[in-house]
Amino acid sequence: MQRCIQLAKLGLGNVAPNPMVGAVIELNGKIIGEGYHHQFGAAHAEVNAINSTDEALLKDGTLYVNLEPCSHFGKTPPCADLIIEKGIKRVVIGCLDPFKEVAGRGIATLKAHGVDVILDVCKEQCLELNKRFITSLEKKRPYIILKYAQTADGYIGLDATHDISTSRQISRRESQQLTHRWRSEESAILVGTNTALLDNPKLNTRFFGGNNPTRILLDKDLKVPFSNNIYDTTQNTIVFTQKNKSTRILNCTFLEIDFNAPAFLKEMLEIVLENNLQSIIIEGGAATLQSFYDANLWDESRIFTSTTSWGKGIKSPLQAKDAKIISEEKIATDTLTIYKNTTAS
Repeated sequence: MQRCIQLAKLGLGNVAPNPMVGAVIELNGKIIGEGYHHQFGAAHAEVNAINSTDEALLKDGTLYVNLEPCSHFGKTPPCADLIIEKGIKRVVIGCLDPFKEVAGRGIATLKAHGVDVILDVCKEQCLELNKRFITSLEKKRPYIILKYAQTADGYIGLDATHDISTSRQISRRESQQLTHRWRSEESAILVGTNTALLDNPKLNTRFFGGNNPTRILLDKDLKVPFSNNIYDTTQNTIVFTQKNKSTRILNCTFLEIDFNAPAFLKEMLEIVLENNLQSIIIEGGAATLQSFYDANLWDESRIFTSTTSWGKGIKSPLQAKDAKIISEEKIATDTLTIYKNTTAS
């Protein structure tokens, strides 16, 4: 199962909104075939594992897979049917698939045809692997990661008292490279008006080279000029605004939404999910980040703390009290702390 998880991770950033899945076929203590889900719409892990194996050996082998095999026709035929067709008699599964078209039906199909099924092997690791997929189904919103850098004395940005020539950079180059890798792993990246105006960010993966996420801009009054990098047409971009806009820009969609509605953020996230964007890394300013903290609409926060002190500036958002530290490490001279929300809405 550990090998299944290792294989599944190779699909990170490429298979969403599908889950990441790896499969291994074992016979007499040796792996005789393996595969993983490479790309959304392409063959599933079980199919690739079976196709990599001598068919004559399948009936005596054991199939391991980190997620319950599908039992419905989607973009590909049901994997449960293929397992039965090939005569595999034993299947070990990491965790159930919460998708309503599967949700235990794959296991029921296998058992109904005499397949010996073992469930919940490395269950917690398998659930963690597909946290984005599972969150989108169970919470009806994308998986939310809050990412920001702060100074050693707790400031996230400069204020009006700083000289205009003062560098806004807080984290080291190594931390920026890691951030760009993270961007390649998520479906979307979000900023607010002030960050777009002050930093003019590209929000791409130029320091890493992976897939560029869809850019999301929250710009109530459309203050960000169309000359800004966020409108450069190189990436899909969604702009949430309260101002009627008829302008057409390549690869850019303007969506009207009521920023004053009590459940504005929740509504916005539902729309994002409807656009098949299963996860968002939020790199906005203090106000944007704080709004997600306050609404309890976040799953992880990834915070770089530098050795630099400013003595003044815009204070970092207030971290949720019930956030749980899940890791802490040094990235060059920065300290990266990752928190998990144990009570996320």
